[in-house]
Amino acid sequence: MKFRKAPLARIALACLLATAGASHAQQATYKIAYIDPLSGPFANVGELMLMHTQYAIEDINAKGGVLGGTKLQLLQFDSKLSAQESQSALQAAIDQGAKAIVTGGSGSSVVTALVQSVARWNQRNPGKELIVLNHSSIDPEMTGKACSFWHFQTEANTAMKMKALANYIKKTPDVKKVYLLNQDYAHGKQWASYGRQLVGLARPDIQFVGETLHPIGRVKDFAPYIANVKQSGADSVITGNWGQDMTLLLKAAGDAGYNLRYFNHSAGSVPGTVTAVSQAKLGQLTWVAEWHPGEADTPKVDALAKAYKAKTGKDFLAPRIDMTPRLLAAAIDKAGSTDTVKVARALEDLTFDSVVGPVRMRGEDHQLLLPQVVNTIAPVDGKTVKTGWEGTNYGFRTDAVYTGNELAQGTECKMVRP
Repeated sequence: MKFRKAPLARIALACLLATAGASHAQQATYKIAYIDPLSGPFANVGELMLMHTQYAIEDINAKGGVLGGTKLQLLQFDSKLSAQESQSALQAAIDQGAKAIVTGGSGSSVVTALVQSVARWNQRNPGKELIVLNHSSIDPEMTGKACSFWHFQTEANTAMKMKALANYIKKTPDVKKVYLLNQDYAHGKQWASYGRQLVGLARPDIQFVGETLHPIGRVKDFAPYIANVKQSGADSVITGNWGQDMTLLLKAAGDAGYNLRYFNHSAGSVPGTVTAVSQAKLGQLTWVAEWHPGEADTPKVDALAKAYKAKTGKDFLAPRIDMTPRLLAAAIDKAGSTDTVKVARALEDLTFDSVVGPVRMRGEDHQLLLPQVVNTIAPVDGKTVKTGWEGTNYGFRTDAVYTGNELAQGTECKMVRP
């Protein structure tokens, strides 16, 4: 059999079509890099956040992805709670083609450094920009003086959360003497500062009887710190501690027989906190989040939590983390493009019908306005607390609910846009 030679024009066309097909294949996925602690003392926090992120991305893909078929792909990196490690992870993410970073569980100082690095990269590499979606680092400076066009905050910031707690403390007369005990880094210092400022404004009669900062993630026994709190005569502690720093603090107070009240930003959403309260058998831990397990009249979250548990075998705890990639997907579809600048502009002032109700990404500073629920870890009583958590007879009692608009603060952000 003889084969006829194909004309050169036909060969060139075939090569062109093959090249176009390869290019389309390369754009068939939109890569998102997850950068948070997956080892060390806060690994359980990082794993929780990763699972929430993974679930949302898999759900988005199962429903067709974005732009009528583009799938989201999640790349995983361990920040090791280190700014330096996060920089290495960022470079690896860039090398692998990531266009968005999801982070927040590494602490505000680490996330701030990450945002600054992204901004520098974007300036030097037009057309290859990335954006950062931050679901848990709540330093108000990140949407204030240090705001960046490339950074979007999907959690209520420190000032918003403390305003919610201050509003609640205003109606809680048995809080009289407060000690400020916090981790020695940006967030811990700010939680103490906003506590003194906003709680003091709401309740001028409250006495602040002491203040201490301790190393983050390195204290094995909080007994000496509890001894100082007890000596001050405090009945309450404002603490921004999270992860093992919170559970070990609760243990030390329980061992000392000290029945304290604690006011915190998100402790109940971290695995092990409810167990620590139940084991201490003393203390009331009040915290604030967009939702808490067992909250009444939240059918959309309840359905999501049930589906999440069925697929992962784990408890659902943080709607905002699940919401973060969904906001990104909505912005990509709104932009009609995966171009980072267009996606960022589409995120600005985006209103999204989330499982906790409508939320809005404020365009002027990229702060998401979402509801906050003040709640306390308390024994099941069949009335205010109907369901136990973590295999204990302790759950969550709703104390107050505030909208994002009620808690919104002014901003010093002067956004520089490309």
